[in-house]
Order: sequence, then C-alpha cells, then structure tokens
Amino acid sequence: MKTPALLALSGRRIPTLSPGASSFPHHRATLRLSEKFILLLILSAFITLCFGAFFFLPDNSKHKRFDLGLEDVLIPHIDSPKEGKHTSGQVVIHGQGGHDEHRHREEEESLRDKIRADHERALQEAKEKLRKSREELQAEIQTEKNKVMEDLKKKDAGPKPLPPVPLPKVVGVSDGEPPEPDAKERRDKIREMMKHAWDSYRQYGWGHNELKPLAKKGHSTNIFGNSQLGATIVDALDTLYIMGLHDEFKDGQDWIEQNLDFGVNAEVSVFEVNIRFIGGLLAAYYLSGQEMFKLKAVQLAEKLLPAFNTPTGIPWAMVNLKSGVGRNWGWASAGSSILAEFGTLHMEFVHLTYLTGNPAYYQKVMHIRKLLAKMDRPNGLYPNYLNPRTGRWGQHHTSVGGLGDSFYEYLLKAWLMSDKTDTEARRTYDDAIEAIERHLIRKSNGGLTFIGEWKNGHLERKMGHLACFAGGMFALGADGSPDDKAGHYLQLGAEIAHTCHESYDRTVLKLGPEAFKFDSGLEAVAVRQNEKYYILRPEVIETYWYMWRFTHDPKYRQWGWEAAQAIDKYCRVSGGFSGVKDVYSSNPTYDDVQQSFFLAETLKISVPVVLQ
Repeated sequence: MKTPALLALSGRRIPTLSPGASSFPHHRATLRLSEKFILLLILSAFITLCFGAFFFLPDNSKHKRFDLGLEDVLIPHIDSPKEGKHTSGQVVIHGQGGHDEHRHREEEESLRDKIRADHERALQEAKEKLRKSREELQAEIQTEKNKVMEDLKKKDAGPKPLPPVPLPKVVGVSDGEPPEPDAKERRDKIREMMKHAWDSYRQYGWGHNELKPLAKKGHSTNIFGNSQLGATIVDALDTLYIMGLHDEFKDGQDWIEQNLDFGVNAEVSVFEVNIRFIGGLLAAYYLSGQEMFKLKAVQLAEKLLPAFNTPTGIPWAMVNLKSGVGRNWGWASAGSSILAEFGTLHMEFVHLTYLTGNPAYYQKVMHIRKLLAKMDRPNGLYPNYLNPRTGRWGQHHTSVGGLGDSFYEYLLKAWLMSDKTDTEARRTYDDAIEAIERHLIRKSNGGLTFIGEWKNGHLERKMGHLACFAGGMFALGADGSPDDKAGHYLQLGAEIAHTCHESYDRTVLKLGPEAFKFDSGLEAVAVRQNEKYYILRPEVIETYWYMWRFTHDPKYRQWGWEAAQAIDKYCRVSGGFSGVKDVYSSNPTYDDVQQSFFLAETLKISVPVVLQ
C-alpha cells in the first residue's frame, strides 16, 4: 500500500477543463444572431410558458403524496421523519388519512397560486420588453454578451490556486551513508534493482499502467479502465525520490504534468486509484514540494466523489472518471462493496481536506466510519461485504488478508496520523483486533501462529500472503494498546513474522505463495496450484521492516535481504521483473507482469529493512 510513505511523511471545488475543450466558438456564433431573432425567441418562450402551464397544473384526483422515511445514517444530510422511522433503514410509505387529504388539497391550491403569480410576472416582463426602444434593447443584449465573455475568461483561466498550507518536515530522506559496509552494499543493490525495473518500464511501457517485461510492452488491468494513466509512474515517484534517483523522478514529473488526464472515459477502481494515484501524488508533493502534484491529486479526487452517491454513502467499487457513474464488482456478494476498499480511503481523504480546506473529503470518510459504528457485527467481526444500497452486510466472510486487510491498517494509521488524537479510530481498531484474536488467530500443531478466515461461522485454516502485513501492524499498534498489552502485541507480531518467513523458507524459490494452509499435516504450504504463485508482493518484507525497527533483532534484516536476493535471482528478466507461477518449482514460468506496487512498495521497504 501507499500508506507507509504517507505515514512516514506524516473548501473549494477545483474545476477541470479537458485539454483543447472550449465552448467559446459556440458562444461567438450565438452572439452573432440578430437582435430581432433574439426578441422573437424571448417572446416565444414567454408565450409557451404561459399557455403550456395550464396543461401541467397538478390534478388533485390523480396525485397522492408519499413520505419516504430513511434512517438518518443512510442519508446523513436529510433529517429523519418524526414518524414511521424504520430501524432497518428501509423506505416506509405512510398511509393517508382524512386530515392528510385536506392538507394535501391546501398545498396543491397554494402551488396553483404560486404558478399563476409566476405567469403574471412573466407576462409583465414581456410587456416591459416590448415598450423599450431599439437602442435600449441593443444595450441589454450587449450587456449580456459582455457577461458571457467574462464568464468564459474566468473558465479559461483554469483552476484557482489551492490555499497555502505548511509542509511537514520530512525526516530521513537524506540520512547519510550507512555505517556498515555490507549494509551499504545491500542498499546499493536494491537501488540497482529499482533502476532496472524503472528503466525497463521507461523503455518498453512508458505511459502505460504497468509493464509486460517478457513481451517488452505495456500492460494494464481492469482496475485502471481502458486508459493509459501511467500508474507505474505515479506509484513509483516517492521511491525514486527517497532513493535519490532525481533524474528519473523528474522524467516522471514531466510526464504527469504534460500527459496525465483524468477526464478520460475510463471505469476505474476507486480503491486502487486512491492508494496508487492520490497516495502517490500526495507522497510526491510532500517529498518534493511541487504544487503540480497536489493539484493533480485534487483533480482526481473530484472525479472519485460521485462514487459516494449511493443510498448509504458507502462508495461504489468502480466509477467512470468521465460520467461519474458507479457500480460494484459483479463477483462481490449480492452487489456489495468491499470492506478493504471503502475502508482504505481515510488517510488520503483527510490529507485532501487539509490541503484544500474542502471538508467534503473528510466528511465522506467519517460518514463511513460512523455508519459502521452503528451496525451490528457478528461475533464482533467486520464482514468483508456491505451492500451500499441497503446498508446490510453481505456474506459473513471475515479476513485480515484479501478483502479486509487495509481497513484495519487504516484505522491504526488514522490514529497515528492524527498525533494520537483520533481516539475513535484507535478504539475501533482495538475492538476489531480483540475480535480477530478471539476468532481468527490460532496456533498450528507445529507451533506456528496464523490468522485464518471466518466464513459463515466456520474458521478456514488458511492464511494469505496479504495477511502477512498484520505482523507489522500488531507491532506498530503495540504502543497505546489497552490493558498494558504492548508486550503481547509485539510478541504476536513476531510470531506472525516467523510464520510468514516459514511460508517462504518451505518453497524451492524461497519466495512465498499467495496462500498457505494449516491442516491435513501440512503447515505454511500452498496446496492448490492457483495459490502457488508470487506476484512481487511486499507484505512479508513489510512485516520484517516493522519488526526490525521495533526490536533491532538482526534476523529480520537477514530475512529481508534473503527475500530481495530471491526476487533478483528468480523474478528478474531482461525487460524488468516478473511474477512467477509456482514457487515450488525449480524451473518456474513467469506471469509476465511487473506490478506497479513492486516499485512503490516492495523495493522501497526493502531498503530500510537491510539498513542499520
């Protein structure tokens, strides 16, 4: 995720115009119409309004009034009705009594009176127009022309500058040379791996979202839509800057400034675009101070806001950047949104409010939190699926890996990012972790601590690579944990780190599988063929990083270095780095994808884990 960079570095709408798009020629042509024709148009409009209205007056015999009452948590900006409130948040239709019928007739008569008054006022204005001289009419038309021209000039001026805010001091970006010769050698090696990944993308996939390193061409997936948004460029910016690759950083900056356009007709993942693009742009801004990155982040965030236009305020998983139309993944339980997706917006959106002064971003993510706080949770656990239309949970499937993972991570980091003042986030995190410990965390027969998955009341003894980030999360959250349990959570983090290291060590390539089981005599080993792949993921190395920082046990540095060596040995190809399909095979085949997160996360956290 982009969150480590943002954490470590830790209004008004911004109108956007598509390049070259302008309505100005159309207005010039319109303004050349003769004054006589304009007057005819005005008179026609008034006459149509006056006569047409009689056909549209409401008919009391055909119209009945319905009061729609929704829970205030579903539509926060609409006050809940005093009567007919339904705890499920469903629409309640109230019956009509005699008193209601009388009140409705009075309201409709009042509406008729208002329409008649509007018509009379319109006729009076038309008469006054006809009494004016030709010169007076020409003067009015010229005034309107000048107003249109002035509005066009304002639009052409582009977005207004954002309010200035102080940049936080960035600690540790240029922290000198490591004191140990082997640490410097390891750092330089990982920097060279980053250079190879970036240079290959620069040569073969520039501007595309990702790279196919064997085919040596660009690559994209449906999370980015059908457009070339340069995901790898944006995602890798902070890594380039931290590693001192400033020429490469400048190349990426120039491409973004000249080519990155969010006005495209592309349906994108709100979650992925938030963490990779908004997170990447904000991290680049905080590191470099370049205003352009901040402006681009805000422009993109505006394109994501329509995804929140649901009955509950829980955003759709996908949104079309051009039309604003949203929808959910077809495979998600009963049309649900995903916990790890709508729960992984908080940090970036809070920063957007800080940088712009626009409270909308903060309000959107805080509404999500407040809605979740009011919901019942089976066994205290958060299911991975929530329907954005009804506000009800979907399938009762809970995991700390895929579909759930970063929801918990963002709760903890929201507390840390607030300088530990967001106690609501901390309390929510603590309650969630307590339930996870009680229902999901177990110890295998061989003594390995693992995090299973809860499915409809049953614990599946399987742990995913994505869940391996939790070892670092437990260590990060140890300080501030309730009931003096800091030591307990640091130990739990160490046990998860050990289990995930075993999942790597028990393969031929010394790289971990996508998921591994703990039953039928097998422990920390993948069983299914479709779970034996490694796609350059960072989660295990991330946990090593946190454990090294909190304990300074040298084994974590060694484990991190061994993982980096295995990646360089088995995933490196002439055109970059590729995932492998079977970590248990001595002659693996490649998946031919260099993921953007490999540059943004895996390589970035590999550097500090091998340093002093």
